[in-house]
Amino acid sequence: MKRLGVDTGGTFTDLVLVDEGGAVRTRKVLSTPEAPERAILAGMADLGLDPADPGLEVIHGTTVATNAVLEGRGARTVLITNRGFADLLTIGRQARADLYDLQPPAKEPPVPAELCLEVGGRIGPEGETVAPLEEAELAGLAHRVAALEPEAVAINRLFSFQAPEEEARIAGALPPGPFVSRSSAVLAEIREYERGVATWLNARLGPVVQGYLDRLAAALPGPRIAVMQSHAGTCDIATAGEGAVRLLLSGPAGGLAAAARTGGDERQLTFDMGGTSTDVALVAGEPRITTEGHIGPWPVAVPQVEMHTIGAGGGSIASLDAGGLLRVGPASAGADPGPACYGRGGTEPTVTDANVVLGRLPSEVALGGDLALDGEAARAAVGRLGAAMGRDPEAAAEGILAVACERMAEALRVVAVQRGEDPAALTLTSFGGAGGLHVCEVAERLGMTRARVPARAGLFSAVGMLVAPWSRVFSRSRREALAGAGAAAVVSLLAALHTEGEAAYRADGGDPARLVAEPRVELRYTGQSHALAVDWTGDPATAEAAFHAAHRRLYGHALELPVELVTVRLQLRGPLPALPPAEAAAGEEAEPEARVGVHGIATPVPLFRRDSLLPGRHVTGPALVVDEATTVWVAPGWEAEAAGGELRLSR
Repeated sequence: MKRLGVDTGGTFTDLVLVDEGGAVRTRKVLSTPEAPERAILAGMADLGLDPADPGLEVIHGTTVATNAVLEGRGARTVLITNRGFADLLTIGRQARADLYDLQPPAKEPPVPAELCLEVGGRIGPEGETVAPLEEAELAGLAHRVAALEPEAVAINRLFSFQAPEEEARIAGALPPGPFVSRSSAVLAEIREYERGVATWLNARLGPVVQGYLDRLAAALPGPRIAVMQSHAGTCDIATAGEGAVRLLLSGPAGGLAAAARTGGDERQLTFDMGGTSTDVALVAGEPRITTEGHIGPWPVAVPQVEMHTIGAGGGSIASLDAGGLLRVGPASAGADPGPACYGRGGTEPTVTDANVVLGRLPSEVALGGDLALDGEAARAAVGRLGAAMGRDPEAAAEGILAVACERMAEALRVVAVQRGEDPAALTLTSFGGAGGLHVCEVAERLGMTRARVPARAGLFSAVGMLVAPWSRVFSRSRREALAGAGAAAVVSLLAALHTEGEAAYRADGGDPARLVAEPRVELRYTGQSHALAVDWTGDPATAEAAFHAAHRRLYGHALELPVELVTVRLQLRGPLPALPPAEAAAGEEAEPEARVGVHGIATPVPLFRRDSLLPGRHVTGPALVVDEATTVWVAPGWEAEAAGGELRLSR
C-alpha cells in the first residue's frame, strides 16, 4: 500500500509519499486556508496520485481546529449543566492574567448566558444519585434547546465520570441535528472546570472539524484516511471528527513524532520553524505528554505533546511599535499573499524577506521546488522598514533576524530551564521550512555546540505522520487511598479501559494482540488539589515511591502524608510504522553548485545541493546547503557533516 503523510500549515502544505517499493517522493504547495483540502488535492495531483485509489493510505495532520480557536470561530453552542452551575465556565479558576492589575478588562464568557441551560438531578462524588433527573425536566430541556437553534450542545454535569448514564439520557432527549459532546465521553476525569472547557471546545469545534473532514473524505473517496492527534498518535477519521479537541496540536505533534524516531535516545531541544509560527519542545527519547496544556486562555486537559508556540515564523511581519522599537510577529503574511519575495502581492517585510535581502536565501533557491524568489520585492519591503528606522535594507534585515532568533532562543530557554535542563548539554534539532536558516544563530544564543537538521527537514511534520502509530488514550478518575482500595481500583479500571481500547482498534481494522499498553496513574497527597502522573507497574509501593520522588524533584520536598489515587490513564499504541528511507548521495564528491554573495561575508560562499553530499562529507561555514524544501545556513565558526541523510552541525 502507498502511504501519504500530509501536514497542513498556515503557509505551506507538505506531502511525503512512500510508494509500494519504498521509494519516497515529496511535494510542498502553498496552503489554501479557506479550504485546506484544495491544497492537498493540488499536491496529490503533482505527485500523480488518484483521489479514488483504494491502495493509498493518507495520514493527515490538520490545523483546522487550532485556527478556529485562535480566530474565535466555532459553532453556536449550548451548554447544559447542573442547576446553579451555569456560570462555571465563566468563573473558571479566577486566575488573573496580570496578578497586580486590580481592574482587568472584562472578557466575553465562553458561552453567553442565554445559551447556558440548567437542569435538575444530581450525581454525588461516589456516583450515587443525590437527586433523580425527572423525565418531565428532560422534555422541557429539549424544547428549550430546540428554541435556541444551536449547531452544537456541550453537556457537562458534576461527577459525570462516575455515572455517565445521566449525560447519555440528556443527549438522548435532545432534538436531532446539533453536534453533541458529553463530558463523560470527552474527558472522564475529575475537575469540573477543566472537563467543562474540554467538552465545550469539543462541541464548538466539532461541526467545523467534522465538516472539513467530511469534505476531505468526499474529495478522497478511495484512500483510507487517518488523522494525527495532539498526543502524537493517529486515529481513524470518524474518531477524529468526534474528538475535535484532541486535534489542537495535530500538525506540530507530527514533527515531534519524527524527531523522537530519528533522534533515538538523544536528548533534544526541537525547533520547528514554519511559515507562521515556531514550535519548541524538549524530547528525551519520546515526546513529553501533558494534560496541562493551553490554547489561548483555555486549559486543554486532554493528552497532548508538551510544546511552546510563538508567533515567529518565516512569514512573520516585522514592524515598529508605538515607541519605535522593532518587533517581529505575531502577525503573519500567511500563504496569501505571503512574504513580498513570493511575488504574490505581499508588501510587508517578513523574516523570509530579510533572509533574501542578506543573501542567505539566494535567488538560485526555488521554495518548494518551483516558487521563484523576487529579490527586488523583498528588498523594497525591507527597505521601507529600514527607512523608518534610519537604516539601510541590510541593517534592517539583520535587525529582523536578530529579534526573531532571540524570540526563538528565549522560548527554547524556557522549555529547557523550567525542566532543569542545561541547553548546552542538549542537541538542537531544527526542522520546518525556515528552521535551517536560523539554527546556528539560535544555538549560539543558547550556548549550544551541537545541532542537527534531519533528512527532509522542510517536510518533517509530514514525515512524522508516516512514522506515528495508531494510538488512543483512555482515562477514568477514581479517588481512593492508594494503600487501601486504590490498587484494586487501578487493576479494575485498567481492565475496563483496555477492553474499550481493544474494541476501538479492532473496529479500525487492527489486531488487538499487537497493542502495546502504557498505564499511568495520577497520585497526590491527601488534601492536595493537583496530582502528579507516574508509571504503573502493578505494584502500589513502587508507584508511591515514584510519586514521592517526582514531588521532591518538582517541588524540592516530599511529605509524610497518605497518598491517594486520582486518575488512571492508559495509552494503547499499535505497531510502529517503518521510517521512510533517507536519501543517500551517490557518485563522486560534489563541488559547490554555485558561489553566492552573502551580506557581511567578504567572499562569495559555496552553495551545495544536499543530495550531492556523500556520507561523511564536511562543509565548513560560511556555506549554504539546499534542497527543494530546506535551506541551511552554515554560519561562520560552524561545520556541517552529512550523516545518514541528515546534517550534523557542530560549533
